[in-house]
Amino acid sequence: MPHPLTTTTIAAAESSGSAVTSAASSPCEDGENICDWVFEQTSNSGLADAADWVVGKPSALVGLILIGLVVRWVLHRLIDRVIKRAEVGMLPNRVSRAITGGKMGAALNLREDPAYTRRVQRAATMGTLLKSIVTGVVITVVALMFIAELGYDIAPLIASAGIIGVAIGFGSQALVKDFLSGIFMIFEDQYGVGDEVDLGEASGTVEAVSLRVTRLRDVNGTVWYVRNGEILRVGNMSQNWARTVLDVRVAYGEDLARVQRVLADIAHDLWEDEDFRGRVIEEPSVWGVQELAPDSVVVRVALKTAPLEQWAVAREMRQRIKARFDLEGFEVPFAQQVVWMRDDERPDRQRSAEDQQPAASGPAQAEGDL
Repeated sequence: MPHPLTTTTIAAAESSGSAVTSAASSPCEDGENICDWVFEQTSNSGLADAADWVVGKPSALVGLILIGLVVRWVLHRLIDRVIKRAEVGMLPNRVSRAITGGKMGAALNLREDPAYTRRVQRAATMGTLLKSIVTGVVITVVALMFIAELGYDIAPLIASAGIIGVAIGFGSQALVKDFLSGIFMIFEDQYGVGDEVDLGEASGTVEAVSLRVTRLRDVNGTVWYVRNGEILRVGNMSQNWARTVLDVRVAYGEDLARVQRVLADIAHDLWEDEDFRGRVIEEPSVWGVQELAPDSVVVRVALKTAPLEQWAVAREMRQRIKARFDLEGFEVPFAQQVVWMRDDERPDRQRSAEDQQPAASGPAQAEGDL
């Protein structure tokens, strides 16, 4: 009669051996839960492998696609919130108070303001760029995970992408420079469609902005195409606010205190004018004597204006200054030029010798002598 302990030991060993054999013959890899479950239920390796490909792989691939769509949707929502804030713009406190509750706010609707429209356009451009970048990154990551889930090695793909990127970077440095400059230009809100800018070689109104080139039209109607990578400096004359600066010349004999009072009155009347309410956004100021020129005294007056309104305000101010100066009797000096007339200072002996010298005879005189 066999010993009970020996019988139990033998049964346990057989059970363990069968488990090892079963595990060894399992076609499932680590993490393939559906394959493991089917193999445990049926002990059929072919059916378990087929179930993993029919159910497990498609489920994982669909899950990757759904995760990618959710991540993309969340990031796009965040970008939309950032763009909504960017549409308001970064205005100084004084200008913001003027827009929301002051004279400018009473005269202009914020959403009808051209500056607001340009800010919306720039924000929309920035949002489109960010969304394109996010979509590209998400699609690339999901595609790599998709390929890895199918059982392929993605290390060669990543290495090849790096090599191709380096080759493209060396081969098209100027193009990459233009694109990077365009991206930072849009992010930093340096200028946008409708702005009046000075780009160094060209200046004018911006008509179109892309990642590679900027198109602007100058005052003569010439269209300039400027590569973003070639722009070293940007002078924006229409961002947030502008200023009209006028240098008025008066004669040296005029009372400068009276001249400054008259200029202050003219500027204040323009500030209070209903037609210019909202264009001049701050109380004008006369800065005083700017220069002592050879023929006149230069007095400077400044007015803070809304974007792109500085030229219209300057033209109106010049017209009003001319009319008021005529009324007040102020003398606006004309350009003067002094001409010195010198007498003939040659010695008397030299003049008498030249007067006594006979004039050269021409052909007619020679024929008459003959």
